[in-house]
Amino acid sequence: MDLSPLKEAGLTNGETRVYLALLELGTSTSGPIIEKSQVNRSIIYRILEKLIKKGLVSYITKEKTKYYQSAPPSKLLDYVESREKLLHQNKAKIQEMIPHLMLKQTLARKSEAKMYEGFRGLITAYENRYQKLKKGDEIVMYGLPSRQPEYHHAYWKKANTKLDKLGIRSRLLYHPDVTDKDLKSRNSFKLCEARRMPFNTESPSWVMIYKDVTLVAIPQGEMPFAFEITSQQVADSFKKYFEWFWKQSKSFC
Repeated sequence: MDLSPLKEAGLTNGETRVYLALLELGTSTSGPIIEKSQVNRSIIYRILEKLIKKGLVSYITKEKTKYYQSAPPSKLLDYVESREKLLHQNKAKIQEMIPHLMLKQTLARKSEAKMYEGFRGLITAYENRYQKLKKGDEIVMYGLPSRQPEYHHAYWKKANTKLDKLGIRSRLLYHPDVTDKDLKSRNSFKLCEARRMPFNTESPSWVMIYKDVTLVAIPQGEMPFAFEITSQQVADSFKKYFEWFWKQSKSFC
């Protein structure tokens, strides 16, 4: 029998041998398990503990002696499903971390980054894009919050009107909790398409990418701030991350 699926599911070689030995032995003390599985006596209890934690082995105590028993083979599927769930949760957490890790890596190159503080600083960083963009270019943004102050909305309206006049396209990804009203407002502009992020994640920052510029903004708090990074390599990296989100998102109807 090919045992590789059990190993790929997360069981070590020793755990696999002990579990299979118990399937054949039924209820057993450690001695017969060691003999049947050919696992070293020095690690048998450690392996049994791990299998107990994984829900694949149980035990009872009789006269101060532990008798072990394997769980039904169907429990292997429960174990695999629990691992899949944890992997999915970890994947979402890592996806949330990636922009911050990329920023940390990039900021080591101090000559490539500028910092802007306050709402006016954010506006300055926004206005910088008009120096590089021309008709036919594109801006992409992701991680945009579900709620924003009214004066932010007023600026968005003004900025999107200008982008339409200049012939500059924009694609925006908002937090899944953004209202239909706000998405409808963004999509009312000819060259702007706004959608919801494909999964729910709480992040204090949003990211804008255009040309060789990446702007990472943290707008919450008393003093919002943003880092403007000029690097084609960094912009390409963040853009790939955006495109991955975009492919999984749905058009707003």
